[in-house]
Amino acid sequence: MFKPTATFRNETAGLDLFEEIKRLKEEKNAIILAHYYQDSDIQDIADYIGDSLGLSQQAASTNADMIVFAGVHFMAETAKILSPSKKVVIPDLRAGCSLADSCPPDQFKAFCDQHPDHTVISYINCTAAIKAITDIVCTSSNAVQIVQSLPADEKIIFAPDKNLGRYVMQKTGREMVLWDGACMVHEIFSREKIIKLKERYPSALVIAHPECETPVLELANFIGSTTALLKFSKNNPATTFIVATESGILYQMVKDSPEKTFIPAPPENNCACNDCPHMKLNTLEKIYLCMKNEEPSIDVEEAIRIPAERSIRRMLDISAKLGL
Repeated sequence: MFKPTATFRNETAGLDLFEEIKRLKEEKNAIILAHYYQDSDIQDIADYIGDSLGLSQQAASTNADMIVFAGVHFMAETAKILSPSKKVVIPDLRAGCSLADSCPPDQFKAFCDQHPDHTVISYINCTAAIKAITDIVCTSSNAVQIVQSLPADEKIIFAPDKNLGRYVMQKTGREMVLWDGACMVHEIFSREKIIKLKERYPSALVIAHPECETPVLELANFIGSTTALLKFSKNNPATTFIVATESGILYQMVKDSPEKTFIPAPPENNCACNDCPHMKLNTLEKIYLCMKNEEPSIDVEEAIRIPAERSIRRMLDISAKLGL
């Protein structure tokens, strides 16, 4: 059984966790995949850091025997769907996702049944059960291109993120039926506070993830996935950026451009709500213990895994053809 957080310090006291994790990676032929929203220490020990598209591509192609997924539950599920013969472990089973939780499979199935002639495109931030009743999965990196790859007269359901769906509709000119889901982190940025920040830093560029609400996106100089935001901040000559996405990405931005200033976009209240509480459940201690004990492990029953893999593979095939 997975041990509670309170025991971590006792079990790992005196250990050099960086060295121990490195040793376990070699001993168990393991790879650590980490999302950009993880804490800096975790990003430093990861073999690959990326957004949902890059992480899914890595999970599909790795030769490792064990995948350690430093992210949230749906990401580890995706790795298991794509690599069923491999051991997939996650540091903390409680690391869920508010967006995935906003789309219960039974309710979504009933929703899709109301639109039987529609192709279902689901953002990868959803459960395996949702992926199993999806035609094509997408990520924020390729959602626009996935929609554009379909015939102009094809009817589409887009789920679960309504904000990303609206953004894709605006970019493609396509009408889509949207599921009413959202990410708790990306919905709390304050348009008014961003405007005030712009007054203090008039030369700053606002860069935003498309999961943000429309009023925030309207302020953005650039909109893109976490990987796209990172590349833009590195390559753009501007020296100050207001960043409207989860604050974990700022670590890589500063590493890539130490001479630049990155300001996390403020939320509507005074808490650190632009930190995803689920992502931040993962720690170095938990990564060490899940590698050592090979648990908590992720399993997906075949009745769900097979159709879910089909929808993910369709995304990966389209992305490969488009050079994404």
